[in-house]
Amino acid sequence: MRTCEFNYVLPSELISQQPLQDRDQSRMMVVSRNKKTIEHSTISHLSEYLTAGDLLVTNDTKVVPARLFGQKINTKGRVEILLLEELETGIWDVLLRASRRPSEGSHMVFAGGDIKATLLKEGERGRAKVYLKTARPLFDILCEYGLSPVPPYIRRDETDIEQRNVDLDRYQTVFAKEWGAVAAPTAGLHFTHGLLKSLEKKGISQTSLTLHVGLGTFRPITTEQIEQHKMETERYSLSNTSSRSIRVTQQKQNRVVAVGSTTVRTLESIGRQYGKTRPAKGRTNLFVYPPYSFNVVDAMLTNFHLPQSTLLIMVCAFGGKPLMMQAYEEAIKERYRFYSYGDCMLIL
Repeated sequence: MRTCEFNYVLPSELISQQPLQDRDQSRMMVVSRNKKTIEHSTISHLSEYLTAGDLLVTNDTKVVPARLFGQKINTKGRVEILLLEELETGIWDVLLRASRRPSEGSHMVFAGGDIKATLLKEGERGRAKVYLKTARPLFDILCEYGLSPVPPYIRRDETDIEQRNVDLDRYQTVFAKEWGAVAAPTAGLHFTHGLLKSLEKKGISQTSLTLHVGLGTFRPITTEQIEQHKMETERYSLSNTSSRSIRVTQQKQNRVVAVGSTTVRTLESIGRQYGKTRPAKGRTNLFVYPPYSFNVVDAMLTNFHLPQSTLLIMVCAFGGKPLMMQAYEEAIKERYRFYSYGDCMLIL
């Protein structure tokens, strides 16, 4: 299929720049695949669309404040890095930006001098491998100096301390536990502890998995045909306890409700590899696109995604392209808030 078939035109004012004051007041479009209907609600009414015995599966990855600004030691030129993954002790895979890209062997300094970096090797599309030397534990420094890696369509002034604190809190789910993501599993941002308790009282069980969101989730498609796109790998794990909860739900013929595309990709990756849901840990580069037969996920809660993105294409594989593109047209007409800090869609 051609990538351009998944395009739509979004008015820029619908790209949400700030989170709502209350997480659980986000609007929620409800789409029925069987009935081909579209309803409008809010996430606070999620329990009305689920039934006792359904299992909510969330991604408990925790976003690292991994965006840092610094300077090159020799020229004092400005440089920015986004830490992606530690490959071995002190050696990191990063995205690097500078007005004039430093050469291999160049030295940089970040976090008021607490982090000294050496560029070891240039990569493709902004990637680089760097060695970091720190004066104290790296995560302590990141929590003090790092910025949440909100996407570039969310405009930020890195000197705005108040905004930094807002993003550190709100670009993180309330159930985040495992450090490792460089982007939030945004469908989870709508939940509060109160909403989770109300679902539990109704008999809707909850469990979690971990997928550390990385470049695989937000890299744009640059190929004309979607089948030619190659996903970056991302780390995941599913515990024995969570695996058992999913299998019991399936045996009782209740629904597995995935919160977010990252949860969908993890569950489907495991099901595809092993033929069933089982405890697993590894890396996935699964790209879900039409036609695709879903083996684990019965319903999905997801945000509204960028045109021609892997996330929109996954949603179209799950809900059917005609219905999903109709839903996006309806969302624009009804002035829904789009993207990471935006509203959400429940696909049943």
